[in-house]
Amino acid sequence: MSELLKLKDITQDLLQTVAGFDGEFKGAFNIREDSGCAGRRSTENIEIRPHREGLPGLEIHVKPGTRGEKVFIPAIVTHGSINDLTYNDFYIGENAVVDIIAGCGVHTDDGHEAAHNGIHRFFIGKGAKVSYDEKHIGTGGSNGQKRIDPISDIYLEEGASLTMDTVQLGGVDRTDRKTKAVLKAGAKLLVQERLMTDGEEFAKTDFHVVLEGEDSAVDIVSRSVARGNSRQEYYSRIIGQARSTGHSECDAILADGAVVIAQPSLDALSPDASLIHEAAIGKIAGEQITKLRTLGLTEEEAERKIIDGFLR
Repeated sequence: MSELLKLKDITQDLLQTVAGFDGEFKGAFNIREDSGCAGRRSTENIEIRPHREGLPGLEIHVKPGTRGEKVFIPAIVTHGSINDLTYNDFYIGENAVVDIIAGCGVHTDDGHEAAHNGIHRFFIGKGAKVSYDEKHIGTGGSNGQKRIDPISDIYLEEGASLTMDTVQLGGVDRTDRKTKAVLKAGAKLLVQERLMTDGEEFAKTDFHVVLEGEDSAVDIVSRSVARGNSRQEYYSRIIGQARSTGHSECDAILADGAVVIAQPSLDALSPDASLIHEAAIGKIAGEQITKLRTLGLTEEEAERKIIDGFLR
């Protein structure tokens, strides 16, 4: 499939929000809409094809040495009574440099649950450098639940690197995010997670990283805002099996009756593993609000500005 099918209005709106869609994608892409394919295009260096094991989903193959290309793989659910499941495997050739833009939007206004479950596996070859951007959002005015439950399994070969930027923009009632990674010698994993919950929403994040090779490194930074009666849970486990460096940081702002739980864990299985974890949870400082109000902002505007800066 090389051209876009006619997209629903809600699909186009959600695509713009989560993947920057402006009527077209430049480069390789696959658009998943309500468990089906609404458009696909491969390029000379990036091939997108159905999953070889017959599973619902895709294989994305990037040739060795590819430079400066992008691949878009957003998934959209436009109404309730859909529980979308997809398996996407990424095979990144040696010394390739590529950007992957994912993203998921779920919408329901019919009172029924809309859900997307993306299971992604990354096989990143020696010396390859990958950036992965993923935005999640839930929309719709009904009581139907919006769920997004992503799973990422990451395998980084020698000298490879993966930078992940994941953002939950709001409106997702429940999310359970699992990330596992194994790093060979000299590999690096950088993760920046940002999320906001409100009302009765629930968000759980779970990282499990094995630093298997010499001089491998991971840096995980999670920033979140919990409002209303929402609940967030953050878990991370970094296992240093060789000379390696690992850092896990969880910073959260609390408001109203929200709850945040942070449980970072470190396993140093080598005397040369250098591992650090940090966690800070608290409400917005009153003096920050006061300072911004002296500049003419209302209390609500001041709070919004602080939160925007915190999540940037």
